[in-house]
Amino acid sequence: MLDFPEDTKNEQKCEVTHGVMGHLDPKQPPTKRKPFSAILAHPFVHKVQLVLPAEIYEIIKNEVFREEERPDYSRVILPLKALLEGEFFNQYIKIGNILMLSEGNPATENVYTLREGILTLHLDKESYERAGIVGKPEGVKGKRGTKPRWIVEINLRLPSMLHGKKGFDRIAYAFKNVLTTPITWLFKDLQTSGTSSISFLCKPNTDVGKAITPRPLEAHFPIEKISSPSISEIQVLVPQLNPPKDVDVTYGADFEDYSVEVHEWLALICLESPAIDPEDTTDSFLCRYNPPQGADQIAANSSPVVKLTWQGFISPNWAHELFVKILLAVSRVTWFAYCVDGFGEGLTRNCRNCTILRLPNAPNEYVLWEVS
Repeated sequence: MLDFPEDTKNEQKCEVTHGVMGHLDPKQPPTKRKPFSAILAHPFVHKVQLVLPAEIYEIIKNEVFREEERPDYSRVILPLKALLEGEFFNQYIKIGNILMLSEGNPATENVYTLREGILTLHLDKESYERAGIVGKPEGVKGKRGTKPRWIVEINLRLPSMLHGKKGFDRIAYAFKNVLTTPITWLFKDLQTSGTSSISFLCKPNTDVGKAITPRPLEAHFPIEKISSPSISEIQVLVPQLNPPKDVDVTYGADFEDYSVEVHEWLALICLESPAIDPEDTTDSFLCRYNPPQGADQIAANSSPVVKLTWQGFISPNWAHELFVKILLAVSRVTWFAYCVDGFGEGLTRNCRNCTILRLPNAPNEYVLWEVS
């Protein structure tokens, strides 16, 4: 057989950035420059992880990690047509700002998302043809072993999206007669006060802080959820976290090695792998991992770190706000790592991920890993 290279078009790629955050205004934190924009680029957030020295956690835990500011969300069962009916449509979609994600595998099942008023439908060929609404093919055309899929995007905030309009009535008909199966959704109302959302992250027509009472969602008997952080203290070997700054003749090979090794080290902490434990006795034949500088060289730098994990259906706004709070609370010479993971997207179910490392003894410097 001919040795053709494998297709890498749909493989995940990691982009690494070393930069300076600049001035941070607590009244108007940045949203469009890195690393802040990397957090807000997630459509939905599944997990947020924070790694920092144990002594720093003890100092800031009462100031930053308040119980009333834990992210909350709901799980509810309802059909697509319910999104276009009554107060749910008027208050949540036309006026408010909500996030919704349905259950299912986008590669084989019909999956729906709602974000910033845009309803996205991932449909199989039969459902798409029966629905009679306009979309476009999803994924690689004509690929063996895969069935054709279609994606439909509907902006429900357009002025034409009203009952009585021809295009809107066609969508309502498809939801009432074709896409009728009730499904389980994860639901997050960005207007509720439980997450202390901040106004500059919301749409101009969003009245932040004034929750709708009674909520239209209550008619569908939702199950309320709160993402409480799981906290674990881990003894680790802390390597040299500052990147190489000398220009080398290999066009950044030193920085590439640094970024790969430190990202692997942070990932193992998030996984709570025994390989990072100074007292790990795993046979080297089974695990040959060493911290970036080698365990023998940095055994004296063994220290405890605390890992906090929030998991659920989390708003990117909440993850951004927590990152800003940590930046303002932690000393400028202290390191910490902040990891944000999204849900699986598209046919490949790849998850968007970003990891931000605030460097020690280097005020406002950071290294950002973006996997997409």
